[in-house]
Amino acid sequence: MAQRYAGKISKYIFHMNRIEKIREFLQQNPQDNFLQHALALEYIKLGQDEDARLLFEEILSRDPGYIGSYYHLAKLHERNQSMQEAISVYEKGMEAARKAGENHAYSELRSAYEELIY
Repeated sequence: MAQRYAGKISKYIFHMNRIEKIREFLQQNPQDNFLQHALALEYIKLGQDEDARLLFEEILSRDPGYIGSYYHLAKLHERNQSMQEAISVYEKGMEAARKAGENHAYSELRSAYEELIY
């Protein structure tokens, strides 16, 4: 039991260190989509879903063509039982991927979308 607890603490510290590094980079370039996306993923790993959601939404409002954030935002909505929001995000992501000619991303989004609605 103590070993498992120590492992959780170690994992938490690891992610907090990564978050601090990403935040340092974001101070130099606050609207960097890649860095914000990476930070959102770190927040998810720590269970900070609201912080992650806000970052994904900020990225997509600024750059609707940042395709990868649609998938993760929709999955976040699914985990939080916000199915209508998840469906909407998948649909927007599929449209953005189609427009960008991102066939692989489109397929991943469509697969997750179909798994959710069927």
